[in-house]
Amino acid sequence: MTILAGTALVLEEAREKLMPYAGIPLRLIVGYGFLAHGLAKWSRGPEAFAGILQATGVPMAHVIAWVTIATELVAGVAFLAGALVPLVSIPALILLLVAIFTVHLPYGFSSIKLLSVNEGRAQFGPPGYECDLLYISCIVALVLIGPTPWSVDSYRHRAKS
Repeated sequence: MTILAGTALVLEEAREKLMPYAGIPLRLIVGYGFLAHGLAKWSRGPEAFAGILQATGVPMAHVIAWVTIATELVAGVAFLAGALVPLVSIPALILLLVAIFTVHLPYGFSSIKLLSVNEGRAQFGPPGYECDLLYISCIVALVLIGPTPWSVDSYRHRAKS
């Protein structure tokens, strides 16, 4: 056996051993992202977010503000815990698609638009839909991967067996 073949074998064994854990970073970043966005809207007050929605022409802005905040908070906690991931993915995906088509689409793909640098600080323009697509991709991957170790869904799955 050559050194190269031996290294490939070791890497393959490590990959197989670690594969079940691959979804954990996705689950944690998606959960943290949703929770952080929900808490930011909540801390400023749902009325402030409703005002932003109303200014952009979203109908029933107050209702949509509350639904958005609740979805982000509940989905964020659920993703972090790995609890009911397929179920909470549905409203999370709907929220992301609505955000793309009502807010981010006119600004193009890129989420980072450097406008200028003033006094050593970067000034950015409105974000495009890039991050929304990344969240959508991660959520779809999580649903397809199934329960990850160290998750409520994994515990529930083992308890049923």
